[in-house]
Amino acid sequence: MKFKSIVLLLLSLLILSSCGKKIDIKEQIQSKNQAELQLLLQNQRLNDKQRYSIINQMANNLLASKDYHGVILFLTDWVDQNPDDMYNSYWLLMTAYAYLSTGAEFVAEYYFDRILQQCQDLLIKGKSVHFICLQNLIQISKTPSHRIKYFNDLINRFPQNVNTTELYLRLALEYQNDSQWEQAMKTYAIFLEQPDASSIQIPGEPNAYKNARHLVDFNTSSKDWTFESLDALEEAVKKAIKNYDWKALDDYKAKVNFFSMSWKQEETDANSQEEFSMQSWMRGKRIRYNDTLDEDSTPNEAYLRTWGWNNYVSVWYLYFRKVNFPLDPDIHGNWEWAGIYLGNKL
Repeated sequence: MKFKSIVLLLLSLLILSSCGKKIDIKEQIQSKNQAELQLLLQNQRLNDKQRYSIINQMANNLLASKDYHGVILFLTDWVDQNPDDMYNSYWLLMTAYAYLSTGAEFVAEYYFDRILQQCQDLLIKGKSVHFICLQNLIQISKTPSHRIKYFNDLINRFPQNVNTTELYLRLALEYQNDSQWEQAMKTYAIFLEQPDASSIQIPGEPNAYKNARHLVDFNTSSKDWTFESLDALEEAVKKAIKNYDWKALDDYKAKVNFFSMSWKQEETDANSQEEFSMQSWMRGKRIRYNDTLDEDSTPNEAYLRTWGWNNYVSVWYLYFRKVNFPLDPDIHGNWEWAGIYLGNKL
């Protein structure tokens, strides 16, 4: 048994030694190859394409061995020493990707942006380096003001390569995140003008059209139906119902995107926002309401259960919501009666 153990140990050592030698040989071959390419690169009679091929091969050799630090040092040193190289935008692009591979997104962002600011655009295998940079910057940049610039560049410079409808929406959201509300409203309006705005499916923004339409329409409205607090709105609506004052209820209804629909419907359905007066629904009826708001109410939304409106759907939930409109500080944070849900909650 001891003899067998010794034999197995010796075999293991031989295998490991063999693998180590193979790795050493591979590294030696690669090092020799890099040295030969470096020597070729020093030839002053090389044309631009020949020089490009050598540098590209050297960089890819380093990438193949995952020597990202080596790639970065080699390419940044080359760009610094050869500022007139027509392929510098590509070398810096490879540098940015090397930084991405190490998880250094902040440094990668610097190089992507540097290409846009300092280097002429270049087509590599039919693809614009500037376009590739903008695509990456949109993905990794965390600053709204930077993202605004990148979205604008994509729309203005490469409209044929992007879905401009989606980008207008995302640009408007960035303006909103950066508290540039006037620009946000203008951009939302441009988004709504696009032929496919109402049907486009935008990842992460399932209610893009509805939200944009509400903001734009609300911006151009009088906004005189809002109340300073939920208590004030609730009290006014209850008083109007108690007094069968349909005119007051008509005044309290939001004049933008007021809906009346079942719980299963969407607010954007064509028949959910038909204008109507409360008069025909109150005449001859005995309308009642709960003393308190529904338990599902939140700090931003509230429901008041009422009943007695008609024989088919007696129960109506009046839906109140807080106004989110920082563009107008006098209105932002007020409350509005935004719609009616027909029937009992599902």
